[in-house]
Amino acid sequence: MTSPQTLAVVGVGLIGGSCALALKQAGAVQRVVGVGRSQANLEEALRLGIIDEAISLETAAQVADAIFVATPVAQMPAVFGTLREHMKPGAVVFDGGSTKQDVIDAARSALGPRLGRFVPSHPIAGTEKTGAAAAFATLFEARKVVICPIPETEDDALARVNALWTACGAELRILSAAQHDDVFAAVSHLPHLLAFGLVDQLAQGAHAADYFDFAASGFRDFTRIAAGSPEMWRDISLANRDALRQQLATFQIVLQRYDAWLAEPDAAPLFDSFARASAARRQWQAAIERGESPRKLFESEE
Repeated sequence: MTSPQTLAVVGVGLIGGSCALALKQAGAVQRVVGVGRSQANLEEALRLGIIDEAISLETAAQVADAIFVATPVAQMPAVFGTLREHMKPGAVVFDGGSTKQDVIDAARSALGPRLGRFVPSHPIAGTEKTGAAAAFATLFEARKVVICPIPETEDDALARVNALWTACGAELRILSAAQHDDVFAAVSHLPHLLAFGLVDQLAQGAHAADYFDFAASGFRDFTRIAAGSPEMWRDISLANRDALRQQLATFQIVLQRYDAWLAEPDAAPLFDSFARASAARRQWQAAIERGESPRKLFESEE
């Protein structure tokens, strides 16, 4: 299978820029063109060697053999609409969106006859930093990338995108779009919502100066992700609102349970919950450090 010669990255930030660097380093692409809203960020991407040229989306669609859409998910419908009109025949399109059902719906509406060339994907990697300057070539090494193929996805398009992610060093996993959105509402979107909420609550409080003056490693570790892009996480939260609200409702029950336990003299229920959580977290971390899947630790026995 011939590797794409030209990659277009639409949204040259942490994810898009890291994908470009990884594929360049692997020799999987010969040329990378960048598309974005910020001229300053594109100039930085050029200076850092992430992209070879900054061009318009229309031109990128005409010249690219593979197009990585790494914008916030709310921008993807407009991007797909432009690709439909200008995309090079035979090119493939893949995305890095953190939600999948809404992105697939947008692709179905906007890509038209190009839909078979679209491969929904989500790299499970990132930091709280943003922009081209945050990108690095090893971001996806030994990290999962979820692929959510749809019935219309053409076999060769899927194979080409899988090969690109593999060249980035990623481990590929297949999920349906609904499974994806449920899982990541629980393990990604809810934690971000909680981190943003806590920091905003403390920052708006009457004793904010004291809170932040005495905040230390626990606060730092729990709230690191609240330094992420507000635009991106707003879009993700709204795009996956149904699954996220379901997870939030479940967590509110947990908080109510904790509140009830704190009001009682019996410390056993609180301790038992903490002990279960501590054991689960340590088991998960140990499995990750051994390079093993933690799935078997948490799967229910039939």
